[in-house]
Amino acid sequence: MICFRKLCGLKSVVKTNRKKLCTVEAVKLAYASYESTNSPSDLDPAPLIVKHGLFGSKSNWNSLCKVYHNKTNRKVIAVDARNHGDSPHTEQHTYEHLASDLKELLKQLQFKKAAFLGHSMGGRAVMYFALKNPDFVEKLIVADISPVTTSPNLRTMPSLFNVLQSLSMPKNVPMSVARSLTDTQLKRFIADKGLRNFLLTNLVQKLDGSYIWRINIPTLLAHFEDIARFPKTENLKYDGPVLFVGGGASDFIQKSDHPRIVKMFPKAEFRYIEGAGHWLHSEKPSEFLKHTIEFLNKK
Repeated sequence: MICFRKLCGLKSVVKTNRKKLCTVEAVKLAYASYESTNSPSDLDPAPLIVKHGLFGSKSNWNSLCKVYHNKTNRKVIAVDARNHGDSPHTEQHTYEHLASDLKELLKQLQFKKAAFLGHSMGGRAVMYFALKNPDFVEKLIVADISPVTTSPNLRTMPSLFNVLQSLSMPKNVPMSVARSLTDTQLKRFIADKGLRNFLLTNLVQKLDGSYIWRINIPTLLAHFEDIARFPKTENLKYDGPVLFVGGGASDFIQKSDHPRIVKMFPKAEFRYIEGAGHWLHSEKPSEFLKHTIEFLNKK
């Protein structure tokens, strides 16, 4: 198994006129591909596309993607959402845009159909894509997010953006030193070391030696309300197989949401991982992989 990394250019020019923002234009996403060196066959299962959540990137899923490829024989594509990782920055960030980006990716990679796995913001993006483009989706995995309700914890995210913007960024020091200096500042606001480490994965060095956050903080703040609510779907349904995996210690997908979720996703299955919070795939990777691999391999 080999891993390829590719960064594709921006397809469209960012619109600054608010009247033009209703036009949804896709960008070409950066992605990492996990695949066999063997020639592809018509008997191969559909590829799996993995989409991270807010503040995340494709690199967060590297270890899990290798396992998915080895245990399912699927080609696995982990993507960076727009305004995250190595993907283009734009002034737009809605689920309509994120779904449009996924459709562009399928076209670019010449995939007629794929399985999708999305966590948090990525989970809502793949749900919306499936509802709008059901013929392109073989099956769907949604990790700790609901299309019905929004966790109060999600509403605290703008404060994290404000914290990141307030820090004094290091310059002309090695990455290890930069992470340590930045972490020291973050400790004043965030006690959770795991969350700090996760945020620090977004610290990158520019050519001039200075450090910046690679997420597009201004756009994500401006569109936070678009991120915090699932768009209206006009009674659309996706009739394919869907697995919702929630953290037992998380409130991002509640059991009271199930009846309304099933109206949108009639074949939805629900699993909860005890002791896991919102980042269930990193907190309890073995349990998360067990549930999701079984689902992906189910005929």
